[in-house]
Formats: sequence, structure tokens, C-alpha cells
Amino acid sequence: MTTLTDRPKTALLVVDVQNGVMREAHDREAVVANIGALVDKARSAGVDVVWVQHTSAELPRDSETWQYIPELVRRDEEPLVHKAYGDSFEDTDLESVLAARGIGRLVVAGAQTDACIRSTLHGAIARGYDATLVADAHTTEDLSAYGAPPPGQVIAHTNLYWQFQTAPGRTAGTVKTEEVDFGVKAAV
Repeated sequence: MTTLTDRPKTALLVVDVQNGVMREAHDREAVVANIGALVDKARSAGVDVVWVQHTSAELPRDSETWQYIPELVRRDEEPLVHKAYGDSFEDTDLESVLAARGIGRLVVAGAQTDACIRSTLHGAIARGYDATLVADAHTTEDLSAYGAPPPGQVIAHTNLYWQFQTAPGRTAGTVKTEEVDFGVKAAV
């Protein structure tokens, strides 16, 4: 039900699953396996997979920490969006990438839950996209030393509040990896 006209397609948005981000990630192996399963499902259904890669002082461009984790491999034809802010839309070409492909619905996975995932979800719905969070395919590191709740609670809280997110003419919500259905398998 996106409010964007002529945008009937769905994309899997994989946010910041980079070495430096995932090094200390909560439940890393399970989350990476779920993201891998989502990428496989999307590709099998002919659904676009759009990759987002963050650059910062901690993730300098072309460094080892900046690289995507080796378990996930982007195909050359799959768009890669570079960003420097939490919201994947902010000062990037994400909107033009999605518009060119007729995408109005996003299925979101990646890291970090309490930063780039939340910012991107809110940025998407505020811009008219439907935005579904995959509840078991996002993660964060333990920032409790800085006053944050433990990572499991951050993830659970994000799933709780996004499950009930609403906006006029748009849908949101959460699903588990096994529940994601991108549609009919693409003809090969």
C-alpha cells in the first residue's frame, strides 16, 4: 500500500553487514544465516537485493572493517548504496535506485538495530515506503556500558514497536525470516 505511485515492487534492503559492524554483534551467526536465507529467497523470486554500506571514522572506505562480511556476497548487478548517516536515504542515491526499479516496499535486515536500522525504517516510512523489519535478521553490539539496554532487549524492543508502526497509506510491521515470502519464483 505504499503511497508512492507506480512503485509496486519489493526489495530486500541489507544494511551495513560489514566486518567492523558485525565483529561484536549479538547473535551474529544466527542473524548472518537469516540474512543469507533472505538474500537467497529474494534472488530466487527475482526480487531486487539492495546493499547499503556505511563509511565513518570507524569504517574508513576500502578498509577491512568497511568491507561486507565474507559470508554475504553481493552480485555485480545488485545495487550498492554508500552512506555516511544512519538513515540509508540521507544524502545517498537510495531513493533514485529504488525509483528506477519501481520499488515501493522494503524488507529490511542488517545492523545496527539501535542506529542505522531504526533510522532507515523511519526514513523509509516517512518517505512513503512500506517498511517491514525482519525480526530475526537484525542485530547490534552491546552498548550497555554507555547506558543502553543489553542488545537482546534493544532488538526485542525494536521488534515490538515496529510491529505496531502505522502511517496513512503505508504498511509496516515485522516478520520472521521463515515467514518472508517474496512471491513466485522467477523464470530462469
